[in-house]
Order: sequence, then structure tokens, then C-alpha cells
Amino acid sequence: MAHLFTPYSIWNLELKNRIVMAPMCQYSVTAKDGKPNDWHFTHYTSRAVGGVGLIIVEMTDVEPDGRITDYDLGLWSDDHIPPFQRIVDACHAHGAKIGIQIAHAGRKAEDAPVPVAPSPIRFDGPQYKTPRELSTDEVKQMVEKFAAAARRAVKAGFDVIELHGAHGYLIHQFHSPLTNRRKDAYGEDLALFGVEVIQAVKAEMPSGMPLFVRVSAVEYADGGYDLDHAIEICRRYRDAGADVIHVSSGGEGPPGARRPGNFPGFQVPYARRIKDALQVPVIAVGMLDHPALAESVVANGDADLVAIARGLLRDPYWPIHAAISLGEKPQVPVQYQRAF
Repeated sequence: MAHLFTPYSIWNLELKNRIVMAPMCQYSVTAKDGKPNDWHFTHYTSRAVGGVGLIIVEMTDVEPDGRITDYDLGLWSDDHIPPFQRIVDACHAHGAKIGIQIAHAGRKAEDAPVPVAPSPIRFDGPQYKTPRELSTDEVKQMVEKFAAAARRAVKAGFDVIELHGAHGYLIHQFHSPLTNRRKDAYGEDLALFGVEVIQAVKAEMPSGMPLFVRVSAVEYADGGYDLDHAIEICRRYRDAGADVIHVSSGGEGPPGARRPGNFPGFQVPYARRIKDALQVPVIAVGMLDHPALAESVVANGDADLVAIARGLLRDPYWPIHAAISLGEKPQVPVQYQRAF
């Protein structure tokens, strides 16, 4: 059997294959109320029908002004639970497990009247505003907002929670020297905010439910941190309770002298380094939609799971087609078997 289609288990999570649908913002909450609608239902359920082992719902924010735009998802109210539960139940019915990525955009919140951040440093671009620095008490309150969102995610029936600590959003802003110039405990210890969020979220999760954390392994802006810094941050996050590290890169600002590779598999070495250094399960992501490449990442032990992003936007049935390409018998819904 192709390694990509072997089962994978961590704690109480049992996946039928190693394929993860990476979280990708849809900017489709037309009512601007944070609630998933029919677009989100169709989008995620169709990938469950297509054979994805684990679906991760796009960046979902802990407060209205924590959204990238007003068209993003939220989990700041119990009113959000039923529409998410509808999606969870449908994905389960088609054999997929499903998680949700909880986040706050921080200084990258484009539609917030006054964004908040660790330090009042503006993100480059005309759509961004200079953020207000969170007070120490407000940082602690933000930790509680993450915990409340996690509590709602559990009530909605999600199998996994992922915290977004990558791509220049709030958790990343705290653990980056580029964006955290604070003088309090959260500036003296760059991992502290992420550690407290992890601990607070884990306290809301049932025993055996895994917590993923997505990180940027390197920053591309001049003066940005390197992989060694990310490994130490991930060590703290692992020790605080993160079960799986989802390894991406960049997003903190415009690239400088160091630039992203932008070729298939360019982030895989980062995943392997973190996996080997910390002995923690990892997800690799980034232009891995060629089936042979995805297979090699798992077969070589570079990562435990492979996240597919744009490949699953182009083809909701990517897992079925990948199985055929790798010589596997695909798992096709009975309604579609006549086509295969």
C-alpha cells in the first residue's frame, strides 16, 4: 500500500489516510456575522466525499476585530456552534475527520477600526493600519478568548483544534522579535503568549483530543528569525501541550534577501528538521499536490501527514485521483463508482 494511504493515529484521532486539507480562507461570510453558510458547507463536505482523511476548516477568529476581513469565520459566540456542527456532522457522515483553525489576525486585521498587536508596528501595505499595543491585562484576556473559542469548537464536535501561530498573525507576532518589542513578561519571553494559549485551550479539550499548532519555520523579512529560533519556540509549544506541529513559513512581512523557494516541497526540509529535533509529529505543507511527491514525503519519514492546499481547490477529489496515480484502489463513494 502507498504510504500516503496508510492509516494514522494520534491519541483518540484515527485517520484513514495521511492527507490533510490545509486551512484556506474563503472570504465568503456574506452576512459578516462569522457564521459558516452554504458555501462553506458545500466546500468542506465535497472534500470529505473526495476522500480527504482530515479537513481543517479555515482560519476562524476569536473576536470580530480579530478577522482578516469581515468576510471571515468566527467562534466568538455560541450562535456560531450550530452552523459549524452541521458541517462537522456532514463530513463525519462521509468518512472524514475534521478540525478547525482558531486564530486572531492581530496587526493584519484589515477591517478592524483599530487593530491590536503585541507592539504598535504596522504591517506593510495600504490596507493595513497601525495597531494599538495590547496591555498586559488585555493579553491575558486574549488568552481567555482563545479558550472560549476552543470550548465552542469542542461543542460543535470537531476532532482536532489547530492554533494559527504562522503567517504573521497574532500568535506569530508574539513569538517574533520583529513584531514583539514589549517590555513586560510577554516581551521578555517571546513564547509566553503562545504557551498560555496552548495551556488554556488544552484545558477546554477532552482527554485524547489532539492539539495542532501551525508555525512559520522561518521568516523572510530582513532581520527575521531562522529555523533554530522556530525550533526553540516549538519546543516550548510541545512542552505546553501541542501534539502536532504544522510547518509552514513566512507571512510576517515582505521578503528581503531571503526569499521563499516557491517550488514543490520547498518547506519539507523545515518539517523534517523540527520533527527530528523535537521528536514530535509534523505536517508538511506547500506545493505538495503531485501524488508522487506527497507519497515520498510520508515514505521518507519527512512528515507524518501531508497538507494539500491549492491542489484541493482545483480538485475536490484529489485523494481519489492520487490513489489511482499511485496504483492504489481508490475509496470511491458508491454513488460514483460507475465512473471508476
